[in-house]
Amino acid sequence: MAYPNGASQWPLYWGPTPAMLADSHCHLTLLDLDAGASVTDVLHAAREHGVERLLCVSVDLDSYPAVLALARRHAGVSASVGVHPNTQTGEEPSCDTLAALARDPRVVAIGETGLDYYRSTGDMAWQQARFRRHIAAARAVGKPIIVHTRQAAPDVIRILGEEQARDVGGVMHCFVEDWDTARAAMDLGFYVSFSGIVTFRNAREVQEVARRVPLDRLLVETDAPYLAPVPHRGKENRPAYVRYVAEHIAALREVPAQVVFEATTANYRRLFAVD
Repeated sequence: MAYPNGASQWPLYWGPTPAMLADSHCHLTLLDLDAGASVTDVLHAAREHGVERLLCVSVDLDSYPAVLALARRHAGVSASVGVHPNTQTGEEPSCDTLAALARDPRVVAIGETGLDYYRSTGDMAWQQARFRRHIAAARAVGKPIIVHTRQAAPDVIRILGEEQARDVGGVMHCFVEDWDTARAAMDLGFYVSFSGIVTFRNAREVQEVARRVPLDRLLVETDAPYLAPVPHRGKENRPAYVRYVAEHIAALREVPAQVVFEATTANYRRLFAVD
């Protein structure tokens, strides 16, 4: 792989001034903060790395109020509302409940939702029904969907089509599927988001998809506190590290990091209708 000016790796930013980045998927309420640290400190560190926009994603209704409170308290932070496909405790979301909560102006998306056949086994009818309710709620309020999929891609694409998810679009979060799945999702109007997994040496298929996704359909994320990218792999992830993801994708595509920074930030603003 060729790097500019004979460097051994792409710089954090290849340009005269820092570019703004958006972390399209993180879980600020799940961070294991050190004694004395706070979410404010985490956001300050993110801003020092050019990360000015973050989407704090809900995984259940019990913790949703804390997610929304962070979005209301901190500039640049938005919220989603939804129940993760593996969650089997707490309140089961109805379409009406999700839609009512999503009407808050700080909520920019429904999810994360989707299907996960890796962590949950047996009859997946309950997951599929929940997924369909999330899509219906998104269509009711006109907001995009954050989709989680693991070992369930054919059913995810099928249900998105059957439930007319194209009407609102959304994002395939933490993408780890093949090119055919990415293309099918984009045909439904969805964006494709890459996490720290794309920096892992053995993630060849994911890296190939990251090379091929059109710039106007590309997003980056941390999924913090999970999946920290190289060079922080194995540690708790933080929103500041999203620039390593963007930087690595730029290297894969053999373009300056600024190109990926600017494109993914513009895509974030467009998809989630944020300033």
